[in-house]
Amino acid sequence: MVEALASPEATEALDPVARARLYGEPMFAMPLDLYIPPDALEVFLDAFEGPLDLLLYLIRKQNFNILDIPMAALTRQYLVYVDEIRSRNLELAADYLLMAAMLIEIKSRMLLPPKKAAEGEEAEDPRAALVRRLLEYEQIKLAAARLNALPQFGRDFLKAQVYIEQALQPRLPEVHLADLQEAWRDILRRAKLIQHHKISREELSVREHMSFLLKTLQGRKFVEFEELFDPGKGMSVLVVTFIALLELAKETLVEIVQAEAFAPIYVRLAYSPVAKV
Repeated sequence: MVEALASPEATEALDPVARARLYGEPMFAMPLDLYIPPDALEVFLDAFEGPLDLLLYLIRKQNFNILDIPMAALTRQYLVYVDEIRSRNLELAADYLLMAAMLIEIKSRMLLPPKKAAEGEEAEDPRAALVRRLLEYEQIKLAAARLNALPQFGRDFLKAQVYIEQALQPRLPEVHLADLQEAWRDILRRAKLIQHHKISREELSVREHMSFLLKTLQGRKFVEFEELFDPGKGMSVLVVTFIALLELAKETLVEIVQAEAFAPIYVRLAYSPVAKV
């Protein structure tokens, strides 16, 4: 009966589901000679970043007063942890052994009679230096935790990349100062051809010409630069009209545009409903 149960056919009949495959062959039962080393699996429940981190953990876990540390209990618990890591990682235990020696020294100094201090001064507590280091370490650890809680690029969010098609945005060429000067010189040359040698004094208002230009541009999408000037009215009117046009452009009431280099210059009302159609 035992031989029947030990045979592969009987095992497959009782447990038809293969537990694993070894070199492609199904295994329906665990091998009896399977050996698992004791150190094949290690589980670390608590990981400390150093001796100070371990001491702070032991103090906070048991609600010890950090300003009045019970050195005997703390040293005993600390040495238990050091003995544990010495059997596993000797290099890691070196730093912890140094702190263990410091704890033992502090405990021994507390057992000795205190040294006589000068009059009016209290003898320094042997634990004072350790307490200062623990408090400074705790402040740095809390500050690091607050920094780690902040949103971090690549961990908590990704930077959104938005691409805007430039061709969809209407863009007019810039009017260069040289083109505007050349257009003005051309108007002056044409005005000199038909000017009359008549001397007269006339008071001209830049504001009136600004109003005249706005009325001329109103209701029209574009007006050619040269159409805004009447050479027949004389040089003084041309100058005032040009100054009025510059004032309107300065106050962003009109826009001066040019399709391309050496192309005609046009003027239009800024933010005009007609111009936006």
